[in-house]
Amino acid sequence: MGGPDRVERQRSLGKLPVRERLDLLLDPGTFVEYGLLADHMDEGLAAKGSLAADGVVTGIGEIDGRRVAVIAYDFTVLAGSMGEVGERKTARLREIVLRQRIPVVWLLDSGGARIQSSSGSTFAGAGALFREQVALSGVVPQVGALLGHCAAGTAYIPALTDFIPMVKGTSSMALGGRHLVKAATGEDVTEEDMGGSEVHNKHSGVADAEVASDEECLALVRRYLSFFPSHNGEDPPETESTDPVDRRCEELYSIVPTAPRRAYDTRKVVAAIVDADCEPVEVKAGFARNLLTTLARIGGQPVGIVASNPMVLGGALDVNAADKAARFVWLCDAFGIPLVFLHDVPGFIVGTAVEKQGIIRHGAKFLFAVSEATVPKISVVLRKSYGAGYFVMNGLAYECDHLSIWPTAEIAVMGPDGMVNITMRKHLEGFEEGKERDAERIRLAEEFRANIDPWIAAGHAQVDEVIDPAETRHVIWKALRANRTKEVDRPWRKHGVPPV
Repeated sequence: MGGPDRVERQRSLGKLPVRERLDLLLDPGTFVEYGLLADHMDEGLAAKGSLAADGVVTGIGEIDGRRVAVIAYDFTVLAGSMGEVGERKTARLREIVLRQRIPVVWLLDSGGARIQSSSGSTFAGAGALFREQVALSGVVPQVGALLGHCAAGTAYIPALTDFIPMVKGTSSMALGGRHLVKAATGEDVTEEDMGGSEVHNKHSGVADAEVASDEECLALVRRYLSFFPSHNGEDPPETESTDPVDRRCEELYSIVPTAPRRAYDTRKVVAAIVDADCEPVEVKAGFARNLLTTLARIGGQPVGIVASNPMVLGGALDVNAADKAARFVWLCDAFGIPLVFLHDVPGFIVGTAVEKQGIIRHGAKFLFAVSEATVPKISVVLRKSYGAGYFVMNGLAYECDHLSIWPTAEIAVMGPDGMVNITMRKHLEGFEEGKERDAERIRLAEEFRANIDPWIAAGHAQVDEVIDPAETRHVIWKALRANRTKEVDRPWRKHGVPPV
């Protein structure tokens, strides 16, 4: 590390020294370091003296007995900047990750590229690490933990990983640091305002979680990786659960109102059906809050849950929700984690504002991800599932492996009120505006509602079961077990061309 003064400065900022971070992340006594004695070897930095490990600690340790590679930048050494020797160390570790097929965790606290060493035309040979991250994507889990600043090109390191937790108040990422932004635009900004945890968890959607401290961040990384295999050739790790798979969830009767427009917190539904002895990891909890994406377990089996959230926008889908869901589906599918969809969706938001945002393109991305996913896909309709919202939430036509519906739930192209307003508009104009027209609208809506009945869909073999809500957990578990050996044949292609 960079000496006692710099270590103390690190602590004063609320950040742990790099080796204490490693101690918290890894099982005790398991870390094997690579390049411990590395130094900068740069004549231009001779006045700086020795730079411990050239500002980055690399090696392999274990988390819950499973191997994981770690690349940890040390901000006490020249602001954790990326030098030639340090990059040689990280490149070697990335090669080892690919050969041994083990997850890689980046502990990011870096000022970016070491300008003193890369300001000339030799920069033309830089950038291999990003290409190598792409090569690792979907092969091994990658985590980019933001424990400090991550500026300029190094911001792409976390962006190319699968999971990005950020520490509130001490971490940030942006393509330009505040000094560069000032020079380029004249704008005076703080690191927090430009790329802090709130920016990326609530607005940009780049990050996946916001935590209060280094300790909490590293514990979250350990918990996140517990749901994933070491590589895409393994099955996700199952655990023993003390929570009975056939536990009745009678609290669901009161959590989900039968009235289609009354809001409720879908997190309570998720908590009711997943294993009580396994703490879930919600991904992008602060972003696109009209949809939940959560890693959890049911009967010890890791699952990725995609759930409508009527507490926000009534659960209707917008561009951010579509992006959030598509990425989560791709993540789970890449590592063999089955998907569970909990429907309570009125469809996609419509109007000029969302069209200008590209709602068709973003919605198609969600549709593309669900369509190409080959893991077991289980759907439960809790209350309603309308139009294209039903499609993207893994409707029957999307190789849904089991589709169940609650007795009071609805699947339709749109809700009864929408049908009346569109198909009976001329008819309604014949009634006096006010109570008379409203009464006729209600009467017509009830007529339409009579044809939106789960038993009709079941009679046409378009849903597999109409279930007691209290049996939801058990039904999902049985469906997961029934489809655990699923294989899907696809026509050969180099890759699809997803909407972006």
